Amino acid sequence: MSTRDVSVVSVDPASLTAKSVKSLSVREGETPWKLSELREVVTTLNSDIVRLIDEFEGAEHELEDLLATEEGAGDDQADAGASVMEREQELAIVNNTKAMLEESIDALRRIEAGTYGTCLVCGNAIGKARLQAFPRALLCVTCKQREERR
Repeated sequence: MSTRDVSVVSVDPASLTAKSVKSLSVREGETPWKLSELREVVTTLNSDIVRLIDEFEGAEHELEDLLATEEGAGDDQADAGASVMEREQELAIVNNTKAMLEESIDALRRIEAGTYGTCLVCGNAIGKARLQAFPRALLCVTCKQREERR
């Protein structure tokens, strides 16, 4: 598992045009996206990707170090259990960071494709305010609540 496996996409905020925002859906009662708002979201996503790559690589190296550490014959059960727990925790961090990285990349791809802001389940608008607060959102609030109840 490496960041080399993740095809990284970066979008230049300056490359976005008025046409980029016209295709984005908004919820009823919301104002349409402004170019400056979309550029801000892209800047945030680009920054998140850089940060997440750094975090992913650091966590991945930490996990490799933990996996390379041989458990000695002198380790008691408590030490062995703590080692296993530490490895599992580091693995969870690696997987979570990789998922957030992929979600950020996917969000940039949806912006480029003009499908950003559309719920993947119901097809309605996710909501501009929700996307500004959480740019990786894939679902509208209603669908997200339904998903979390399951």
